[in-house]
Amino acid sequence: MGKSREDASSKADRKLEKKVQFYSKVRDTVSVLNAQKSITKKKKLRSRQKKLKAYDLSTLTDFLPELKSPQQSKPVAEFKLNSKSRQKLVLKEGKQLSVVLNHPAFQADPLGSIHQHLLSTQPVAEEKPKKKMNKNGGKKVKGKKSKSLTTPQSMDF
Repeated sequence: MGKSREDASSKADRKLEKKVQFYSKVRDTVSVLNAQKSITKKKKLRSRQKKLKAYDLSTLTDFLPELKSPQQSKPVAEFKLNSKSRQKLVLKEGKQLSVVLNHPAFQADPLGSIHQHLLSTQPVAEEKPKKKMNKNGGKKVKGKKSKSLTTPQSMDF
């Protein structure tokens, strides 16, 4: 009825062998995944370098005067584009840049023409009255408003 010691030891050996095989498969899989990860990192680095070359605006700096105090610029949001639309965009923007650089108003006064362009293209910012603050620096509360509003209100941004 009982199992002999040899059967028990061979069963333990088989279990151990299975575990060793499993761990070797896991180790191989991890090494393959790490290799794939390093390849994709290299591809991403190459594409980033290509993007930097595509958006080279060094010719623009020849026309712009040096600023006395450097200003911090906010990062521009990147849009995900496929390669064909990106190439079209780069060509279009390159043509536009050359047109701007060759424009006599820009050559005469670069900063003034950029300022004038921004004034004509940007919407007028409406001045909103500042809300009153209490002594602590918090906003003044005039009273509790009811949760249900009678008229819908629009959100201005």
